[in-house]
Amino acid sequence: MRIVFLAPSLARLIPGHPAVFLASGLAREVLLALTRPRACGDAAPDHSRSARSRLHRVLVDELREAPEEPLHLPEPRDDRLQAIARMLHETPDDNATLAELGKTIGASSRTLSRLFRSELGMTFYEWRTQLRIHHALVLLADGHDTTQTAYACGWANPSGFIAAFTNIIGTTPGRYRAGRGTTAHASQLPAVVESSG
Repeated sequence: MRIVFLAPSLARLIPGHPAVFLASGLAREVLLALTRPRACGDAAPDHSRSARSRLHRVLVDELREAPEEPLHLPEPRDDRLQAIARMLHETPDDNATLAELGKTIGASSRTLSRLFRSELGMTFYEWRTQLRIHHALVLLADGHDTTQTAYACGWANPSGFIAAFTNIIGTTPGRYRAGRGTTAHASQLPAVVESSG
């Protein structure tokens, strides 16, 4: 994940709510330039303040032109749900039921099910599917094929993954990947862009 902080004057030009964008190749390169490790011996010197400001403007321009993806993964506030979220973020291919996950954290599936609905506005199954699709977008952008991605994200077979992906994203994983380019490290890069003031 790459994190970029924006001045309020630029931050108000992009959505004020959490959003997932289909980033262009230029946006990806700007993100990499803005978040390059400072201590790398062979990295270019840090950009001047004015250069960083111009890069921030280019990033905002690119995000304003980018289509917003129909995917939002709400993060839980309840400690029990946070524990489940951590486990599934680390192992999205885990097919444990809500009851099995509840046993590991000391909560009943009934309580957890109620919390998912009241706090996140969706069922556990819907939330886990969104989480897996989120991971799938990253894997596809890194050049993994549909079958590899399906199994890595917990689907028993590629056809189930293709159906879920198409339902949420609006296109098949193959078309999505082809539209992104087939080179490794395609232009989508998970990123958080926040106001710095």
